[in-house]
This record gives sequence, structure tokens and C-alpha cells, in this order.
Amino acid sequence: MIGWATRLFAFWTLAGTMLAWFFPPLFLWVVDGSIVPFGQPLVSVMLGVVMLGMGLTLTLDDFRGVLRMPRAVLAGVVLQFSIMPLAGIVLATLLGLEGGLAVGLILVACCPGGTASNVISYLARANVALSVAMTMASTLVAVVATPLLTGWLAGVFVEIDRWALFRSMIAVVLVPVVLGVALRALMPDATRNIEPIAPLVSVLLVVLIVGAIVARSKDLISQHAGILLLALFLLHAAGFALGYLLTRVLRFDEEIARTVSIEVGMQNSGLGSTLASTPSFAAQFANPLQAALAPVPSAISAVYHVVIGSLLASWWRRRTEEEEV
Repeated sequence: MIGWATRLFAFWTLAGTMLAWFFPPLFLWVVDGSIVPFGQPLVSVMLGVVMLGMGLTLTLDDFRGVLRMPRAVLAGVVLQFSIMPLAGIVLATLLGLEGGLAVGLILVACCPGGTASNVISYLARANVALSVAMTMASTLVAVVATPLLTGWLAGVFVEIDRWALFRSMIAVVLVPVVLGVALRALMPDATRNIEPIAPLVSVLLVVLIVGAIVARSKDLISQHAGILLLALFLLHAAGFALGYLLTRVLRFDEEIARTVSIEVGMQNSGLGSTLASTPSFAAQFANPLQAALAPVPSAISAVYHVVIGSLLASWWRRRTEEEEV
């Protein structure tokens, strides 16, 4: 049942977004809350738990998987951090997005693949082992790549403090993932009981983060709905399509092409929302309104990529089943 509930990620995301839209108070506590003893924003702690859960699901065999498929993993990671960031800056420029929306779009485009991609890869009859290896590799690479790419590309619209962004990546991504891997290696019996529920907990926390951004930004989303929906659709459509086509051009097989397409098209939107919501990131905007706009693209992205990914997975799965018959 836990696995079944986890695979309904698209449904939970849509349901959470709708609830947040019509009943904002149900989610506002997430963005307004903090962990009192440490003063850390609750949304950052939640994302840390998500990344910890990712670490708990990783084994040494997952790391060996990168070595077993080095060419495929390398191609996927390179496409991840080239297709999406370039699509982000091109769309932000062509569509004439306001500063906050442009920076938010570029930020989510520069994030690594999301853990939900592993579920979508399974449903699409893609290479799940490669999906896990790529998610892990892109997440670790993102600790350096996301601040650098965001600072470079989004710097056209506002000066980005790359060092502050790097520190945030260390705190909410690298440390929790490494801690999760270490706990699994050092306390296998204790973590074995946690591992089955970790993906579902991660899904629910991401839904809460996304719902909170939607709830807080409802008026801003309404004002910019048309351009936001178009920009995010084009961003993810480009990721899925170019990820697949370029992988085929590189002469990888259908299974790997599907996997790379899913990894490139699906971003860690929870990470984008969290980074854009941090006080240090908001402080870089002279206009508070633009700072409030920055997390919005990540929230819309979370809905788009799971819906597009789920539809694509359903189509690919049906096509595979027909070929097998």
C-alpha cells in the first residue's frame, strides 16, 4: 500500500495544490513556521528530511551503478545541466518575464532531477537503476552546479550571491544525503524499517512545500497565471523532448532514452521552492514583490512535471505492453 500511495505522486501534488488554492490556511503554517531552538525555516527542515530520505534509500550498489553505466550517467547529467538551464534563460528572455519570475524560472531549471523521477521511470518501463544513479549523481553535482549556473544565468536579472546559495545547497542537500547514506551503512537494521516509508514521506513533504508556496502566492499566481503556465509548460516540454531526442542522437537505446528524458524533464521543484524562499535569497532583490515572485515558478513546476511525466509514462508503458503482445 505504501508503494501504491507513493506512485500516486501526481495525484497528491494536484490534490495538495487544489487544497492550497481554495484553503490557504491549511498550508501557510509551513512557510511561516520555524524550528524554534535553531531558528531554521520549517520549509528548509522539511526539504532536509526529504533529502535524508533519499540518502536512506541509497546503497553501495547504487554508487557502483554509476561505475557500471558511466557513459549513460555522464550523458544524462550533462544534458540535465545544459538543456534545462539554457531553456530557462531563453524562455525568461523571449517571454519578457519580470525579474522575480525570471530568476525563479532559471533557479528551478538549474536544480537537479527530482526523486519522483525514479517512480515515473518505473511506471514508464525505463531503466530504474539508471534513474536512481542519475538522480544521485545530479543531486551531488548540483551542490556546485546549481549556485554557479543560477548565478551566471540569473545574474542578468539580479545579482545572485552564489556563496550563500552554495551554503544553502550544502545544508539542505549534501549534509542530509550523506547522513542518510551513513545511517544506512552504519545502522542497517534500524534503517531497514524506515526505508519502505521514506519515499512516501518525501512525497508528502514535497506536496506540503509546494502547497505552502501556492497558498502564500495565490494572488501573485492569479496575476501572472497566463505567462507562468506557458513558461513552465515550455520548460518541461523542452526537457522531456530534448532529453529523449539527444539521447537517441547519442545512440543510446530506447530504455535509456526514456530514462534520461524523465530525469531531464523532472526537476527537484521542492529544492527550487526552498532555495527561493530563504531570507538570504530574498534579500538579493531590491523590490520585495519580486522576491515574493521568485518561489512561484518552482511551485507551478512541481505540478507540471509530475503530470507530464505521469502521462508520458502511461503512454510509454502502454506502447511497451503492445509491443510485447
